Parts: sequence; structure tokens; C-alpha cells
Amino acid sequence: MNANAKHEHTACPRCGQLFECRVGSINLCQCQAIPLTEEQRHYVDSLYQGCLCAACLFVLRSDYETVKRVAEQ
Repeated sequence: MNANAKHEHTACPRCGQLFECRVGSINLCQCQAIPLTEEQRHYVDSLYQGCLCAACLFVLRSDYETVKRVAEQ
């Protein structure tokens, strides 16, 4: 195992759910299951600091698309 790999249990700042953040092995992190565009990532970053759980990333990705559609009308 890589001594520099950083895995930590953290609480999602949106829902409070505990999850394992694998910032030291980002390709193995749960957040990789929810691909985000650069615009979606900026939206999430504007609302929360730190890592979010995959479930909240999924919801926020959908929320961004709704906000974007409304803004375009």
C-alpha cells in the first residue's frame, strides 16, 4: 500500500452521512461514480466546501441542470 495514500472517514457537508474519502487514491473514491462537468463542479463548489458523498453529488448534478434550464428560459 502506498504510504502517501490518504483515506479518511468524513461527514458529507450536505447530508451528514459518513463516507470514506479517498483523496489519496482519487480514482478509487466513491465520488468518481458521479461524473461532473466543469460547470457542475463550479456549482457544487459554490455551495459546499470539501468532499460530498456520491448521493449528494448525484442530487446536486440534477439540481444544477434544473437551475440551468430555468436560467435559459
